[in-house]
Amino acid sequence: MKTILRNYRDENDYWRIRQFLREVMSLNNLREFSWSVPRLDYWRFFGMNTIHPFASLPEIIFLWETIDGQIAAVLNPEEPGNAFMQVHPAFKTKELEAEMIAAAEKCLSVECNGLHKLFLWADSQDLQRQELLKEEGFSPQGCTENQWRRDLDVPIPDVQLADGYTIRSLGDERELPARSWASWRGFHPDEPDHKYKGWNWYHDIQRCPLYRRDLDIVAAIDDGFAACATFWFDDATRTVYIEPVFTVPEHQRRGLARAVISEGLRRVQHLGALRAFVGGYEPGPDALYSSVLSPACDHSQQWMKEW
Repeated sequence: MKTILRNYRDENDYWRIRQFLREVMSLNNLREFSWSVPRLDYWRFFGMNTIHPFASLPEIIFLWETIDGQIAAVLNPEEPGNAFMQVHPAFKTKELEAEMIAAAEKCLSVECNGLHKLFLWADSQDLQRQELLKEEGFSPQGCTENQWRRDLDVPIPDVQLADGYTIRSLGDERELPARSWASWRGFHPDEPDHKYKGWNWYHDIQRCPLYRRDLDIVAAIDDGFAACATFWFDDATRTVYIEPVFTVPEHQRRGLARAVISEGLRRVQHLGALRAFVGGYEPGPDALYSSVLSPACDHSQQWMKEW
């Protein structure tokens, strides 16, 4: 079926894309072959404002629609030069994906020292896309997102907590400075303190449509937080995305990440969630996720072209 390419127009498109991703998730049997709604929200409300500021959405999001207006595919970046192809399984053809690659090369690549560079992603079992990327001059890179998952049809085991820690929900705005500082320490352990830029960015996290403070799980100590895991429950697909997960360096190897993840899994299980996801890129986190969630995992591989 013929599709028509157009740029993102307005806020109504954003909510249509969210519904499109939910349909794709369901049709793919609750697998992450395209983005989930929580990942889209996290990128739009937090990532675009705090990590990788972009131009306006109409310049970086592209839709392919049928004659009657049904979304067949969406192309969007996550960071400059790093683009993702979201495709409805009923429209997943080589011809459509070739159009998406051409649009990504034209509009979403980055230029440095006279060279253009673009990264795209393909599931490790998506042979059609892999073959197409090879034909278009892309080569696989070493970076792989390991998409761990767990079905929530059995009880979540308890985790014995070390003395001095309490697992609970994040509190009100008065706790945001401590929550932000813990995140900085968890993800920037070797950075000097003067590079810390404050805590107001956490308001962007809480603006995400699916944010729930009761699912923002922390391991609290007397002077702040030692570990955190935030859960994004999408009741339309009954799936949950875990992002981020971290432990402050001086509190590592005490089972705190396992404890906050397990508490969050129990809470979303009580809400009716069917499956939980978390993405890992490194051996340490991957070992944790495979043990707390399950060994079930899809692998999204990064491909690169330079010209």
